[in-house]
Amino acid sequence: MMNTNLSLKGKTVLITGATGGIGDAIVAVTAAAGASLYLNGTNEEKLQRLSARLEEQGVVHQTHAANLLDSGAAEALVDACVEDMGQIDVLINCIGINRPQPAEEVTEENWDAVLDINLKALFFVCQAAGRKMIPRRSGKIINISSQTGTVAIPLRAAYCASKAGVDQLTRLLALEWAKHNITVNAVAPTFIKTEMTEKMFQDPEFKSYVLDSIPLGRMATPEEIAYPVLFLSTEYANMITGHVLLIDGGWTIH
Repeated sequence: MMNTNLSLKGKTVLITGATGGIGDAIVAVTAAAGASLYLNGTNEEKLQRLSARLEEQGVVHQTHAANLLDSGAAEALVDACVEDMGQIDVLINCIGINRPQPAEEVTEENWDAVLDINLKALFFVCQAAGRKMIPRRSGKIINISSQTGTVAIPLRAAYCASKAGVDQLTRLLALEWAKHNITVNAVAPTFIKTEMTEKMFQDPEFKSYVLDSIPLGRMATPEEIAYPVLFLSTEYANMITGHVLLIDGGWTIH
């Protein structure tokens, strides 16, 4: 009988942005799949709470608080992961911010902030992880992108640009690193029920716009993003690379 369990036993998974809404769900499902976890975030208090929860569950893990915009932080994070855990098998990039503004009002400060974390920091974490994976000829990278890399959403000039960049960067890394047996994919969600989106939906008009644009008629849950990420992290996805998986309830089909 074929084994159809999504297992990450014996694998070390590095998760950036682990304390966010999507990150927290990904932590839960990868832990349940048996992975050893190395968790990054910028908020030490949130990391400690997450660590305490995992400790109670008996999950092998360590945390690493770091602002990935700092010079050398990405390389230091990956080096620490390998030193503390012995290896890195899967990288899941959940880092990201959004600062909504009309395009004509976008400031250089906000543009740089969004592009720096969503694209620049993400790339250098991928690069640092790739350097560890290449000699081992093994590894999986999953980037959390967004449907806004495919379709335009009002008030998100910087965010849309950053996520389109993530999509294309994912394809480029998949192409370059395929010869090293490293797969690189992205997951591109629609709007999700998280702390980040809760404030946005206090605007009834915007909430109506979003729900009317999703044929399934609702937002996604963090778990509905986490399980596809888990699949892409396992051996069942060994033949998938350079793919951007839209989890959008049908938004982009019309």
